[in-house]
Amino acid sequence: MFRGGAAGRGAAKPQDQGWAWMVLLAAVVLQALTLGFPCCIGVFFTDLQHEFHASNSETSWFPSIMVAVLHGGGPLCSILVKRFGCRFAVMLGGLLSGLGMVSSSFCKSISQLYLTAGLITGLGSCFSFQAGVTVLGYYFVRWRTLANAVASTGVSLGFTLWPLLSQYLLDEMGWRNTFLIFGGILLNCCVCGAIMRPIGSLPQPPKPGEEPGSRAEEAQLSNGLPPPHPALQQHARRTTCFQVLQKYLAFDIFCQNKGYQIYTIGVTWMMMGFALPHVYLVPYAIHNRVEERRAALLISVIGFINIFIRPLTGLLSGHRVFTGRRIYLFSLAVLLCGLSNFICVISAEFRVLILYCVILSIAMSGVGALTFQVLMDVVEMDRFSSALGLFTILESITLLIGPPLTGLLVDITSDFRYVFYTSSFFLISAALFMGLSFCALEKKNKLREASKVPLSNPSRYPHSETPRDPQAESQAPPAVVYITSI
Repeated sequence: MFRGGAAGRGAAKPQDQGWAWMVLLAAVVLQALTLGFPCCIGVFFTDLQHEFHASNSETSWFPSIMVAVLHGGGPLCSILVKRFGCRFAVMLGGLLSGLGMVSSSFCKSISQLYLTAGLITGLGSCFSFQAGVTVLGYYFVRWRTLANAVASTGVSLGFTLWPLLSQYLLDEMGWRNTFLIFGGILLNCCVCGAIMRPIGSLPQPPKPGEEPGSRAEEAQLSNGLPPPHPALQQHARRTTCFQVLQKYLAFDIFCQNKGYQIYTIGVTWMMMGFALPHVYLVPYAIHNRVEERRAALLISVIGFINIFIRPLTGLLSGHRVFTGRRIYLFSLAVLLCGLSNFICVISAEFRVLILYCVILSIAMSGVGALTFQVLMDVVEMDRFSSALGLFTILESITLLIGPPLTGLLVDITSDFRYVFYTSSFFLISAALFMGLSFCALEKKNKLREASKVPLSNPSRYPHSETPRDPQAESQAPPAVVYITSI
């Protein structure tokens, strides 16, 4: 991993100045290219259905796999970054993303799209995005919060521009040539990765063909000691595997920390319905005789409003007034997302859909800005990276199965309104579950504290039942941070 300081003594530190701002610009472009890209898939939904004679459920597997891999590949990206560095991971991701979309332009069946655009492009986008966010933690110290807020505007830019570009290219040259062009555009992730030059030096990886424990064994032999028994070697490998899982997937936190448990279950359930409007809004509008160009504009409206509302929401929620109460703001934003879906059910006129997009975008801004702030409130920072690994893996599962199951319901009923009914059910129920559960947990903790001697330095993690180490938080190095497109 990158060193925090300069390469030599007495050299000026590169953080927060000079080339760091070029890295920030590259991070903005990366987020627009990767996180913003899946939002345009709905533009091609109808054409892909006609091309491959596929049902709604079959077609929706393609964006579902892409988004699920983009979210769930975080732990794999973390391992890649620790071994080879952020620059390598970003450029590898760009190559995979471009290769996936170029291959997609030659697909002969919808199932081939699952592999090319879904798995390969999704995994490449995950590598580029996650590593691009991680490198900001090394280039920015004083202005790290500002840097992350500025970088997140790339998501909104992608939401705004990708649908408009997709509809234009689709009208001019069809979906196959459009996917081919998209492959070339996504290769620009490699350019962004080239800008992200490392700070200091990387740890040397083991030589090709060298087993992970071979150096220790060589040291044993050189000291005249016999090699360990094969049974002990196998036990050591199992222990190492368990330690790796414990490092990147914190099951112990899930079992011991009630706040993390409630929040993870609530967000995982919420994701069953959160992505449905992004996948089905454009097909729903086209189905109700809205012109294709105007239907694509709906997603761009959501992205454009996010550019302004999302950073503002993040800054306001970071105020000390909301400390310990951000979970309730988050639940309120999720509830508003669920209630806004009923606007689509009332009418599918373009003016009504524009109103729906405005309200949905405001609510989505709150969800996106608060997701990881709430997680930081319930988990100590020295375990944040591993807690986030499990968090993203679980939410990726429901992101994967949500759209296809809803598409199956639409195929059976031939009514797109069930998309928004389903989305509202999951969002509203998740919001009520998280809000009420945290309220009950807070009352339980207050009663417990009232029966004990008051502490002179109460924990800043009010929803956790595990002890905290304040020194571990202050000394924690920049971690590989997984950020989703929500």
